[in-house]
Amino acid sequence: MSTTMLAQSAKRPRDYGIHFGVLPTGAYNAITDVPGVRIGQVTLKEGSSVRTGVTAILPHTGNLFQQKLPAAMYIGNGFGKLMGYSQVEELGTLESPIVLTNTLNVATAADAVIDYTLAQPGNEQVRSVNPVIGETNDGFLNDIRGRHVKKQHVLDAIAQAKTGPVAEGNVGAGTGTVCFGFKGGIGTASRKLPASLDGYTVGVLVQTNFGGVLQIAGVPVGVALGKYSFKEKLDGSCMMVVVTDAPLDARNLKRLAKRAFMGLAQTGGIASNGSGDYVIAVSTAYKIPHESASAFDEVKLLRNDNTSALFMAAIEATNEAIINSMFAARTLTGDQGHTVEQLPVERVVDLLRKAGQAR
Repeated sequence: MSTTMLAQSAKRPRDYGIHFGVLPTGAYNAITDVPGVRIGQVTLKEGSSVRTGVTAILPHTGNLFQQKLPAAMYIGNGFGKLMGYSQVEELGTLESPIVLTNTLNVATAADAVIDYTLAQPGNEQVRSVNPVIGETNDGFLNDIRGRHVKKQHVLDAIAQAKTGPVAEGNVGAGTGTVCFGFKGGIGTASRKLPASLDGYTVGVLVQTNFGGVLQIAGVPVGVALGKYSFKEKLDGSCMMVVVTDAPLDARNLKRLAKRAFMGLAQTGGIASNGSGDYVIAVSTAYKIPHESASAFDEVKLLRNDNTSALFMAAIEATNEAIINSMFAARTLTGDQGHTVEQLPVERVVDLLRKAGQAR
């Protein structure tokens, strides 16, 4: 059974009076608060062993190959299979949708993204495509060796991508993931800067599958719950996608991506040896044409001195997106009868109330 999910269905941390930082959120508190960004998700839950899926991020509504976007990537820890890194690093542009899935389906997802790109009107002469595919390993709950994600699942996720609220938890690429020993998944959040700070939006989407010592709003929740790295074996990876409408070039997008990793650190993540922790940062403020009659790109860019508020926005939104993924996730049993329990939200909220960090 494959399903497509696009609406939030669980209470989020803010519904309990928990806040992350000081900046206001966008209308959806999601990556889709950045105008033009669309998310598509296909969830695969079949029999007793298939627990995986696909999450597709489309940063604008046009032809991404013909109208590329400035982009950068940051490697927090490189134990991963991120595809497309070298060309983005070299040229500073994104020319495909960003697709997240499981480790052993990266090649399948790339094949699908290539098919999608070649089939778009205007790309009839294209002979080189740089698909950007991220992953985490869902092999504890999912029969990962079965490679159950097929090209059509990826194409469906892209085709169904929409703006608006984004489903979180056990959906898409987060269907079979584990975070801090509890059920992880897809999470998202955003920050909308006030007019006095230029009014730009920063949106983040995460695929959480990593370990450490969980902290929420500065409270050492993992210690209180008795579940943390080196007490239990907690490892894994985290994919973070940051999109903003601020006019940044690849250099400042890499700086923005580094701050997202600081948001992961605020949750207690430790980027362990076996953790693939990557940030992909994209600006939608301007497009870079694949071909041009001009020998020059003329773009008005935000000065370095005006980037600090964006940096804080990325930290806050990444922190919140990770915790959102855990609040939305639900207990799941999968491959070989393995079960991962959901975060005990009511107990966590009680801990936060006692610490003065929730209503």
